[in-house]
Amino acid sequence: MSWKLAVGTIVALAVIAFAYYAVSPLFISIRADDDVPGEAEQSQEASAQDVEESTATQPAPVIESQPIQSVGAEVVGTLGHPASGIARIVRDQGKTYLRYEDFTTINGPDLFVYLASDTKATEFVNLGALKATEGNVNYEIPPGTDLSKYPFALVWCRAFGVLFNSADLSAI
Repeated sequence: MSWKLAVGTIVALAVIAFAYYAVSPLFISIRADDDVPGEAEQSQEASAQDVEESTATQPAPVIESQPIQSVGAEVVGTLGHPASGIARIVRDQGKTYLRYEDFTTINGPDLFVYLASDTKATEFVNLGALKATEGNVNYEIPPGTDLSKYPFALVWCRAFGVLFNSADLSAI
């Protein structure tokens, strides 16, 4: 009789641990407010230029390069995983970023951001773990990534192979 109690206790603990792992992230919200790539540097350069202009008689000409932003694509949630916001591609100083703006999604276990060939993540480029469930967030895209081959931005649950939300970047 004691072996049944031991097995039952082990099974119960495993179920509780799994339930905590799978369900607890749903109640945790993480907020971020990343600057648009390139804009923070420009405001710092402008401040430095103001100081230089006040002390120098002849200011040096400044050539500014603005970050190039694409038109945004709507973030669409899936059944049970509501989401909203805009996803766009931003290019600045030779780097390319996926940027989520006014982004909101439900949290979950083991969430990652992918650029994918389809919404099933058949082929994808992993941009890293989800940094925030709310706000404005940047993910650097590896150099040489062919965006025409990966037209979907996905938030993907790696542990369960489930799509949380997507944005179709092919039109931008």
